[in-house]
Amino acid sequence: MDYLKVNKTAWDARTRVHLTSDFYDVAGFLRGNTSLQEIELGELEVTGKSLLHLQCHFGLDTLSWARMGASITGVDLSEVAIIEAQKLAQQTQLQAEFICSDVYSVASKVEPHDIVFTSYGAIVWLPDLEPWAKTIAACLKPGGQFYMAEFHPAQQLFDGYSYFNRGEPDVEQEGTYTENAGDDQQTLMCWSHSLSEVINALLQAGLALEFFHEFDFSPYQCFEGLEAQTDGRYVLKHQGQNVPLVYSISARKPA
Repeated sequence: MDYLKVNKTAWDARTRVHLTSDFYDVAGFLRGNTSLQEIELGELEVTGKSLLHLQCHFGLDTLSWARMGASITGVDLSEVAIIEAQKLAQQTQLQAEFICSDVYSVASKVEPHDIVFTSYGAIVWLPDLEPWAKTIAACLKPGGQFYMAEFHPAQQLFDGYSYFNRGEPDVEQEGTYTENAGDDQQTLMCWSHSLSEVINALLQAGLALEFFHEFDFSPYQCFEGLEAQTDGRYVLKHQGQNVPLVYSISARKPA
């Protein structure tokens, strides 16, 4: 199966569902709300910098960074998502460029940026992290920063997935994660990526690790068994202890 074609079809369909979901709250975004979460807001400074957002979906986070003073380019595989992102940029009068491309091909389509950013449920759609990391390095200016906030692969064990990349994808028929998913099912192909795989790919691409953080909460209620906390966070308990749900990484290209 052609994973790019399969996943593009699925994310074209998902975008149409997500646009009207409470989960994404497009109406709130148009009123001025940010879609960004406390983790990335507390760890990444973007004002006055150029930022390339890989796997940007339909652009809410991308445009939220633009509101904070970044010069923005968003990239996504889904043509439907890119069209909707462009519409949102026009509605909000925010300056942003959006490019329809798979991650591995984007380096030849953009200029180097100060920051490359990706987040939450992005890398599971990629079969191999070595070309991903090389793409990140190629898209950074000398001294530029890569930043990622991503769901922790330990959580995948509780949903029955491998912690390690087995090479072969998990191929499934499933609906999307928003509350308005209905009965719509799409074929999806995804891969697990351990923490060591992520970190080693970045190091092998020549990036220098600045920090690696782990968090015992998720900012999204998107997994089975999560418990809502009073501070807007969600936790998963195993034998009375919090499971790691998110990690963040900052790495820098040598100047």
